[in-house]
Amino acid sequence: MTSIFTGFRAAALGIFLCSTCWSLAASAAETFKFDKGHTEVRFLWNHVGLSTQSGEFRNVDGSVMFDREKLGNSKVDVTIKSASIDTGVERLDKHLKGTDFFNVEKHPEITFKSTAVRQTGVDRGIVTGDLTMNGVTKPVSLAVSLLFQGDHPLAPFIKAYAGAPYVAFSGKTEILRSDFNLGKFAPLTSDAIEIVIETEMRKTAP
Repeated sequence: MTSIFTGFRAAALGIFLCSTCWSLAASAAETFKFDKGHTEVRFLWNHVGLSTQSGEFRNVDGSVMFDREKLGNSKVDVTIKSASIDTGVERLDKHLKGTDFFNVEKHPEITFKSTAVRQTGVDRGIVTGDLTMNGVTKPVSLAVSLLFQGDHPLAPFIKAYAGAPYVAFSGKTEILRSDFNLGKFAPLTSDAIEIVIETEMRKTAP
């Protein structure tokens, strides 16, 4: 009887330990890399009061360490090639890449590194971090929404999507371009720039 009781107690302890380990694993942060083909960093501005114009950066890379159970543990690290700016107007792109604006030869990268993540609601949060652009670093806060988490819906049909879970996020913020020495023609052309981010991300191998 004693041996049976001892065995039962050991089994119960083993189940408890296993469930605890599973719980810890489930809440651990996971790292996701940008799906570059489905990531957009768009920016919008008012053109001399006549219209709202937009453009985007085509080359965006980086990662998110995402902890859904403890969102404050999450981290964001983004690198954008400044020369990948694309407004759809070749002459404007050339001007923006030059010394009046982004000076891409001297400052080839735009970076964002998070310093804090705060949950504000179900699947919503504020990501605060340091944005470095045109050689200037300023704190910026983005309102971020989690849109999806799980196996990619196209995984059963397209092999490239299979084998790892995905997350999808949407983010918005507003900056003053003059804060980054990009204020030429402001306020005739708006100083305030709206930034909209849409991204799908794939979990990296441990």
